[in-house]
Amino acid sequence: MDAPITIRLGARARQRIAREGLQAADVAIVPAAAGGPKGLILHGIDTWLFGEWLANAPRERRLIGASIGAWRMAASALADPVAAHRRLAHHYTHQTYPAKVDAAYVTRNVRGILDEALGGHGGEALSNPWYRLSVITARGIGPLAQTRGVRWREMAGFLLAAAGNAVARARLARAMERVVFHDARDDSAWLRERFDPFGTQFAALSEENLRVALLASGSIPLLLEAVTDIPGAPAGTYWDGGLIDYHLHLPYQRDAGLVLYPHFSDHIVPGWLDKSMPWRRARDAALDNVVLVAPSPSFLARLPNRKMPDRGDFKHYGQDHASRIRDWSFAIGESERLAEALAQWVEKPDLKQAGDF
Repeated sequence: MDAPITIRLGARARQRIAREGLQAADVAIVPAAAGGPKGLILHGIDTWLFGEWLANAPRERRLIGASIGAWRMAASALADPVAAHRRLAHHYTHQTYPAKVDAAYVTRNVRGILDEALGGHGGEALSNPWYRLSVITARGIGPLAQTRGVRWREMAGFLLAAAGNAVARARLARAMERVVFHDARDDSAWLRERFDPFGTQFAALSEENLRVALLASGSIPLLLEAVTDIPGAPAGTYWDGGLIDYHLHLPYQRDAGLVLYPHFSDHIVPGWLDKSMPWRRARDAALDNVVLVAPSPSFLARLPNRKMPDRGDFKHYGQDHASRIRDWSFAIGESERLAEALAQWVEKPDLKQAGDF
């Protein structure tokens, strides 16, 4: 049977693993992509990583994510990460909507899912002795700074932003900037020197703004209401961090440690608007120390509809909520096979099985 996982290695990561194997103590950063329901397919890996493998080799680590990835990393930083991931998977899977909804309704629903996932323990993510959480958001500038919650202004602003991005990713930087909400104990020095066209601002996480920052990081334009004026952060309007950092193409090479990246894809797409542009996939030195693990095509072929859960399922299943929940729950159960395969690989890494970026 084909392997359930696909592995990609940066050049420095390959050399290090060839010499020393893959040790949990070497993992310095764990990124988590945006992608909505796609993140559910990583549930098994998340619970194994944070419940066992990394937990057995405590050291300071950066956990950084956008959108659902930020939620996953916040769950990982709680005192009982396995319980937190189970809550997140359950409540995310069981969300339902009537045939017609507005952004206010979706926002209330999503806020409820987030609250259930945190389970009243959000403050634990800010006091974890080993993990330093960072939440990525996108803040509107230029025309997108003037939307004031008016839907047509928002739509017009994003149409202009998308048109600019189609020409060059640098043009998207005229419409939005990255705001990183980070653990106050970590100055995020590795991100402060400019590494792409986007301006980046930083704000310390606190119990006052953690929940709001996580909500902002997952606020899909037009589908959810934008989040405004987050405590302790630059004034303005905030949206889903995946708009800029869909798969988190960040300067990982600046860290001496390894980056272990559980991902739902075997490649890295910089921004959400770049999904249909394969020429923009990341293949640079930023990935030198990255170990990326993703579901293999053969694994996905055995799931319902021969794919992982995604946002299109809400339309595909319509009001047949029970069937969607059944199929998503099956995929989550199957994700345990990904964790088992990864555990076997890290025990005895087969570099012939691993591809390059």
